[in-house]
Amino acid sequence: MRDPAPWQRKYGLMLVCACLFGLMVQYMFLEHAAGISVLISVAGFYSLYFYAIKGRLGGFEPWEGQNKAGWFLLVPVVLIAMTYSLFANNLFHTLNMFALPLCIAMQTIVLSRNSKHAWYHATFLQDLLRHCFGRPIAYLSVPFGMIKAWLPSRKSEKDSAWGKMGKVGAGLLLAAPILFIVVGLLASADRVFQSWVTEIPLWFNGISVAEGIVRIGVTIGITLYTFCYLWGILFPKIFEVSQTPQELREESAAVSKKMGIDPITAGTLLVCVNVVYVLFTIIQFSYLFGAANGFLPNGVFYAEHARRGFAELVAVAIINISLLFPGLHWIRRSGQVGENIRKGLLTMLVGCTIVMLISAYGRLSLYEEAYGFTQTRLLVHGFMIFLGVLFIIAFFRIWMERMSLSKAVITTAILAYLVMNYMNIEQRIVINNMERYERTGIIDLEYLGRLSTDVVPPLKELQTKHPELVSIQATIDRIKADSRDHSWPSWNLSKYQARW
Repeated sequence: MRDPAPWQRKYGLMLVCACLFGLMVQYMFLEHAAGISVLISVAGFYSLYFYAIKGRLGGFEPWEGQNKAGWFLLVPVVLIAMTYSLFANNLFHTLNMFALPLCIAMQTIVLSRNSKHAWYHATFLQDLLRHCFGRPIAYLSVPFGMIKAWLPSRKSEKDSAWGKMGKVGAGLLLAAPILFIVVGLLASADRVFQSWVTEIPLWFNGISVAEGIVRIGVTIGITLYTFCYLWGILFPKIFEVSQTPQELREESAAVSKKMGIDPITAGTLLVCVNVVYVLFTIIQFSYLFGAANGFLPNGVFYAEHARRGFAELVAVAIINISLLFPGLHWIRRSGQVGENIRKGLLTMLVGCTIVMLISAYGRLSLYEEAYGFTQTRLLVHGFMIFLGVLFIIAFFRIWMERMSLSKAVITTAILAYLVMNYMNIEQRIVINNMERYERTGIIDLEYLGRLSTDVVPPLKELQTKHPELVSIQATIDRIKADSRDHSWPSWNLSKYQARW
């Protein structure tokens, strides 16, 4: 097999390391809950990755800034991997099963400059899918070819090696019946020898054939995918890129001048929408924000007010985002006056959306005050804040055309996701419900008992402050009983603290 890269010759060792990585992963994850094993697996993968790209860091693409972005993306990878050994939130553990591989793929592709598109462009998704699925499948024959090359060839002068292997096999077949008879006789003659022989089957207790097949299959699958993914990183199909990102933006701007929505048509649409939004805000301003102080219209209850507020949020956000992005990119440019009108209308659209987000946030706060705090309600709060930040970013993008909206949105989304992971949302649920209990004397311990071990420390604090809540101990015991996997691959700080 021809070696296409003189600076990277240890491909055989890379395959062996990928096999060891597959063995480690299947051992730590099969029949074990995710814990510190995630961080160890990520560290193992990156050790193999940096060994593989040694001498190739930076790749062939000439675009500046890709390496900086690649090192930046390493931060969310490490932080997300650490959540499995710090917290026990089942929801985020499930979400991170998708977020972590996505961040790893983005980081490894960008750091090695194997994408012909900038990481914040929508077209980067094509390269991501190609590297994660297309190339590993295309290079599936490479490890098998390497293994075949290691084996002695029948057509070479190594025929004697195959002959010796065949003779050894024949000898083993002939020895099997003889050993069976001899071992039986010796066991009958000596009790000590017999005890040793009878203990041999006990070595394999607890090992089933089905489990062994599954573990071997998982190991082979992880080994092949890891090796082929790294091979695709090392030897991608080289694309000729004759334009820099700046030139591509200029070309896109030139195309948008020729193709796009007519500015008069777009302006009419934005004016109509903004008139409705402004009237809605003015007419309902008193009740929207008066409700935050407890002044609801007659016949409107907390639950109905909050549910309508969130439905309003989702509908308005989707509609306004679908208007905002075309308004930024797809409207044909006219004179300076026309541009100022376009920017003014988009700014008004953003302003009205932020007002409605604040209103919906207040409605949900009323609902929580009346019915308590749950994970879903706090996540909705976080989603509202995230949307508000996105619209603030959009406001600056309207007036600063050189600003990359996609880069700002993706960066904000990554940061927001990390904040939600590390705010320990289940512990915050208990703390907020404790404060509500101080005001109202009401707390839903049954719901809190369905959460993870993250809530045990604040529950113990509540138990100390309010010994009259005798059911807290039963709640804590039920939470502890749900987390029974104490093996070292599943070690988790939250579960460890809850045991004491």
